[in-house]
Amino acid sequence: MAGRLSQLRANWLAATLLGAGLVLRVITAVTYRPALFYIDTVRYLYNSGGNDPVGYRLPLKLILAAGNFTVVAVVQHLLGLAMAVTIYLVLVRRGAPRWLAALAMAPVLLDAYQLQLEQLVLPDVWFEALIVAGIAVLLARPGTQPGFRWVVAAGLIFGVSATFRQVGEILVLPAAVYLLVACPSWRAGLARAAALVVAFAIPVLGYLTGSYFLVGHFYLSHSGVTTTYGRMAWSADCTTIRLPPVERGLCPTPAQRAHGPDWLEHSPDAPIRRYYSGPLSPRASALVVSFNHAVLSQQPERVLRTYLTDVGKLFAPGRTASPGDPPLRRWQFQTSYPYLSPHATPAQVLPAIEHYGGGAPAVWRPGATFLRGYQLGGGYTPGPLLAFCVLLGLAGSVLAGVRRLRRPQPGPATQSLVLACVLFFWSGATVLLLADLFEFSWRYQLPALVTLPPAAAAGLAEIVRLAATRRAARTGQLAESGEQVSLRD
Repeated sequence: MAGRLSQLRANWLAATLLGAGLVLRVITAVTYRPALFYIDTVRYLYNSGGNDPVGYRLPLKLILAAGNFTVVAVVQHLLGLAMAVTIYLVLVRRGAPRWLAALAMAPVLLDAYQLQLEQLVLPDVWFEALIVAGIAVLLARPGTQPGFRWVVAAGLIFGVSATFRQVGEILVLPAAVYLLVACPSWRAGLARAAALVVAFAIPVLGYLTGSYFLVGHFYLSHSGVTTTYGRMAWSADCTTIRLPPVERGLCPTPAQRAHGPDWLEHSPDAPIRRYYSGPLSPRASALVVSFNHAVLSQQPERVLRTYLTDVGKLFAPGRTASPGDPPLRRWQFQTSYPYLSPHATPAQVLPAIEHYGGGAPAVWRPGATFLRGYQLGGGYTPGPLLAFCVLLGLAGSVLAGVRRLRRPQPGPATQSLVLACVLFFWSGATVLLLADLFEFSWRYQLPALVTLPPAAAAGLAEIVRLAATRRAARTGQLAESGEQVSLRD
């Protein structure tokens, strides 16, 4: 590892990018003190009400026990730098050119939306770090099939990620598929995939058990079964859908629908709230599930259309918000300290800072002006570049699939970069696709920065290597053919 780090220092491009990322993080930490609060922050400080997994509460409380909110932000910025270094080291260890590995870590280092997220008291940066850590563990031994210890460690890491953000539940799927492709025989792949699933379940079941004894519920989030309501209500054509009278009130009016999925899911004025606060509250969740099923079964094309529209937003040239999306300004730097209603107003922020420390909220105006100008002026990863990363990730996945089908007999594990491409790409793709199923938010798109560019770098390096190999083979064949002609002459 020390040798790899020395190589990083010797790579001027990697060192420059890492230095720029460090400077941007120092400016961010100095500009917004002690940290930024979001409307969900109070869930991790006090009581989530069962609405979200609260695995983030453990590191947050440990940091606050020894420090304050300033330390929380600093630790999260260090995680951002650590993710970049890990991506670089994994790709170089797998055989990628150093310049390409350096470019792969540029998005997480330089993207202003990533910087802003690291300054927020939220679990998302930790979730990203757990994704990168799990991938790095599985890719730690190039040239050999992953050992059971590495597989178990990765499964535990991915399982912990689900206690930070519930969408982490999906990570077990691409990891298991990777093991099936990476191992030299199907039997070895299946054995390791089974070990991964068991290890993944351990922290999840541990969280559920603790939740049951502490607060009386055995789930990561009680909203899990109804959280697609915003998507379904936004997609529904309420003039044609067939619903029982008791569920008809869940269908939004045109004016309500115009507010979008986030409003329909969370607003106190949304149709769903009347069901949870009125006489139907004991049956509310069952009725919402039934409504969601009716929309999906009767109007699947409408659901698919709205879903694919949201999926495509990541690849837009600029960062904009469509009508009904959560406001984009929530994820943008402001020139004054930002407060958000209803749960991140001075009434919540000031007592929390007074209790845990960090000093009164303050903004260094020159730094805020610079960061806002940098962000709005293009300091983010362009959507078309991410689309190109997706194409390279898909190409690498196809190569991996073809090689696996052509290797029916047990043999040595492949040493190519294509396996790194598969794991990075599908880990990112599954997380992004599942998150968009519920609602679109730029906050939920940021795992793309730590998965899609590394996948593209690995895929591109493998494609270039394959093309060079074939070109060399053709050149050799032509030379051999020329020698044979000369001998006959």
